[in-house]
Amino acid sequence: MSNEGSYVEQDEFNRDTNYIEDRITADGGDGWKVEPDRYRLVVARACPWANRAIIVRRLLGLEDVLSMGICGPTHDKRSWTFDLDPDGLDPVLKIPRIQDAYLARFPDYPRGITVPAVVEVSSGKVVTNDYPQMTLDFSTEWTQYHRDGAPNLYPDALRSEIDEVAELVFKDVNNGVYRCGFAGSQEAYDKAYDQLFSRLDWLEERLSRQRFLVGDTITEADVRLFTTLARFDAVYHGHFKANRNKLIEMPALWGYARDLFQTPGFGDTTDFVQIKQHYYIVHKDINPTQIVPKGPDLSNWLTPHRREQLGGRPFGDGTPPPPPKPDEVVDPAHSA
Repeated sequence: MSNEGSYVEQDEFNRDTNYIEDRITADGGDGWKVEPDRYRLVVARACPWANRAIIVRRLLGLEDVLSMGICGPTHDKRSWTFDLDPDGLDPVLKIPRIQDAYLARFPDYPRGITVPAVVEVSSGKVVTNDYPQMTLDFSTEWTQYHRDGAPNLYPDALRSEIDEVAELVFKDVNNGVYRCGFAGSQEAYDKAYDQLFSRLDWLEERLSRQRFLVGDTITEADVRLFTTLARFDAVYHGHFKANRNKLIEMPALWGYARDLFQTPGFGDTTDFVQIKQHYYIVHKDINPTQIVPKGPDLSNWLTPHRREQLGGRPFGDGTPPPPPKPDEVVDPAHSA
């Protein structure tokens, strides 16, 4: 096994979805009450699951109550590290790797050390890494600290449809690209490939008729799909062999992806350089040379999408978020 770990399965890739299920809630039912400055969100811009949390935190305006630590784009088989920070230490938690926060709470933690994770600052202990629930709780439990004009990403009337669409997208697209890339047999790869593109065709048809996935505003469902689409041509098409066609060859999906990318909170949290570095350097069993490709050209992400012709109001009755905090700005050389 390489120092980065092995990713390709013997047959079909099965993601471990057993996360730390503690929730941070308004009433503190799990022992973790929503409080400003009590917690730190630890992310890596390269990771699509963490990218979701970055986007939702930004859209809702939680930056001033929930600080954010950013790991570098690569990791070894132990965990993500804070190699972007001075001296390789997170400036708040004072640790070199997120694994330290997991072990502070669970000395024999047996599972993968993942991001995003929320850490209690005072104790240095991880609270949760349950990323699907995490972003929903940002929307529903942290409402006291939402910015003025924060969008409703999980409206009551649409929750069942959001959940249904999000589950299909997770199974066939978000996780489907990994099932292609980490397949250990031709049969497993073929099955994952067919499911992925069947679902992308379904999404292409759906998004040819409506601007957003559910309803006429941006919801949690859009955040979850976007982070995979942003990585599709840069990584998944080649590295994961998801190559029936590129995103730019699917008109509705490509227009939809650009619409979101050009919306504050989406494109300005996306770091293409770190994304490519992560996949092509860490997955040595897929890319033994660790050569990071120079392409694709990113300037097309800023071309007109004309999705406004389908109607819809991106933030509903809300407003776009302000620019990112100065220390959270993506390097302009890493974006479109």
